[in-house]
Amino acid sequence: MNTASFDLFMEQQKQKVDRALLEEVDRIKAPQVLKDAMSYSLKAGGKRIRPLLVFAVLDAFGKELEYGMKAACAIEMIHTYSLIHDDLPSMDNDVMRRGKPTNHIVYGEATAILAGDALLTHSFTLLTENMPKGITAEQKLELVSVISSCAGAGGMVGGQTADMEAEGKAISLAELEYIHEHKTGRLLSASVLAGAILAGATKEEKAALKDFSHHLGLAFQIRDDILDIEGSEEEIGKPVGSDVANHKNTYPALLTLDGAKAKLQEEISVALSVLKELNMERGFLYDITKLVAFRTK
Repeated sequence: MNTASFDLFMEQQKQKVDRALLEEVDRIKAPQVLKDAMSYSLKAGGKRIRPLLVFAVLDAFGKELEYGMKAACAIEMIHTYSLIHDDLPSMDNDVMRRGKPTNHIVYGEATAILAGDALLTHSFTLLTENMPKGITAEQKLELVSVISSCAGAGGMVGGQTADMEAEGKAISLAELEYIHEHKTGRLLSASVLAGAILAGATKEEKAALKDFSHHLGLAFQIRDDILDIEGSEEEIGKPVGSDVANHKNTYPALLTLDGAKAKLQEEISVALSVLKELNMERGFLYDITKLVAFRTK
């Protein structure tokens, strides 16, 4: 792992995405308060793991990273909308996100809901308009199909619903994996598959990358659950122990903390083994997988 090279890759792409997200919102003709609320949550930053996955897959296929900017921004907008809505009083009722007051605390509940709605719907404009030259209509259609499927009722939204339904109930490991595969994993899969679509990957390559993203998504959520117990409030940007306070089902609650750590290593190992079978430059994908395993925020 070339740490210096990966750190540079992360920093450069994160800066480009941060800038592009705000430029996209600025171009919208809409009430200023709505745009301000949209930008507020986008400016909160975060790891930008999803955009990085888009770029890492493109890099693996030797494609220009700029091919993925619109798709990366679209997926990050969907992710940000989900966080705004997840923090609402009717859901998790969180007052802090990434070290800042949540959107509804600053702009009020109604504007926060509308800001989330606007981010979700505008993401699909990005996937269909002003895409880089060379991206075909068929690729655009496949992007819309894959991302909407991963974000909707059969993906992230369905996972969030199952998560709320399970609060305060004893559930099995299979049920917990369903929740996290859909709530967290599907949007990570969308990122990996978006890169594959834009790179012109074969059907077999897409299937392998989808398998990789499944295990990466589970690992990401397991690490999230562990950080809710062991993490630093300053680093994760929200109160430690919020999952317990909200009666959430988590891997440590079901498997014990040590069991969750073992499960994390299992999922990371499988994800890396899938990557090894792919005939491409896998460096940044390896690095992101290890980042997910060891991240502190």
